[in-house]
Amino acid sequence: MVSLDESVIARLKKGKNHYEVFVEPDGALALKKGDDVKIEEIIAVESIFTDAGQGEHASESDLLNIFGTLDALVIAKEIISHGELQLTKEQRKQILDEKTKRIISTIAQNAINPQTKAPHPPSRIEKAMEEAKIHIDPFKSVDEQVMIVMKAIRPIIPIRFEEVQIAVKVPGEYAPKSYGEIARFGTLVREEWQANGSWVGVVKMPAGMQNDFYGLVNHLTKGDAETKLL
Repeated sequence: MVSLDESVIARLKKGKNHYEVFVEPDGALALKKGDDVKIEEIIAVESIFTDAGQGEHASESDLLNIFGTLDALVIAKEIISHGELQLTKEQRKQILDEKTKRIISTIAQNAINPQTKAPHPPSRIEKAMEEAKIHIDPFKSVDEQVMIVMKAIRPIIPIRFEEVQIAVKVPGEYAPKSYGEIARFGTLVREEWQANGSWVGVVKMPAGMQNDFYGLVNHLTKGDAETKLL
């Protein structure tokens, strides 16, 4: 067990009541993320409360009715896994920073400016999020919040999710070693080996990834490949 002074509260609402438990913050956060954590090593008190701050214990009849057990460790694990975790200031900042970066990266890789057909750089997306006063939720998934962010920033910058198809022709001297990596970048729509040994393919990918694709092709072929946005 951990010290009560070093613990925070995990809380789960069931029916009209909240059920709370004192836990070590880092271990509880790791368990909530799905890591293999022993519950007995992160719980501060083997008791379930309806108000941990006031020391009000949940009744045994309520626990049996709601959780089907009186085992505090089993109940605590469910509370942590499915409830709200009181984060420390450092934890909240770290989670929000990581989640914000992932949201920006996801949008940058999958979206374009429909007016120019070019991807938005991450810095532009981040600036639009700041202008829209986006508040990231540390507990909601990245995918769920991507759609919320897209809706919020669309009035600020022209943006939409889109896929593109790019045709690429790789000279024979580079084709054998590079065509596989190019084809795996996205979805290979079609390909053809030509009589002179060159390889021609059409690759479908999220629109925001096209600059990365061009960079890969140029790197593998020393700039000698031909590409065309279809």
